Amino acid sequence: MFSHIMVGANDVDKAKVFYDAVLGALGHEPGVIDDKGRCFYFTSAGIFSMSKPIDGQAASAGNGSTVGFAAANPAEADAWHAAGLANGGTTCEEPPGAREGAAGKLYLAYLRDPSGNKICALHQLG
Repeated sequence: MFSHIMVGANDVDKAKVFYDAVLGALGHEPGVIDDKGRCFYFTSAGIFSMSKPIDGQAASAGNGSTVGFAAANPAEADAWHAAGLANGGTTCEEPPGAREGAAGKLYLAYLRDPSGNKICALHQLG
């Protein structure tokens, strides 16, 4: 359904350190910076990227927006969360753990990246 997701970053180099760590915990390669200063993470399922906003204004987090990343298991989601905290992210929502809702039983971990974007690692439980 999606080809790519791009989030705004006030400092792309700082964001790259953060996303290299959290996405690395999920088994992804480090991001690639292009000649326009944007950072891209290429996967067979799509592309995640970040850029300074093209309008020259500061990046801002979307109220109610969350970008979710698939985790292979709860331990990988926990490693993702720990990597984010160690690399400039801040925790948000409840602590990592199992939750049950309309989508079934999920293991979720939430962070805000250095620019305030809300992200999540999700593993579908049984």
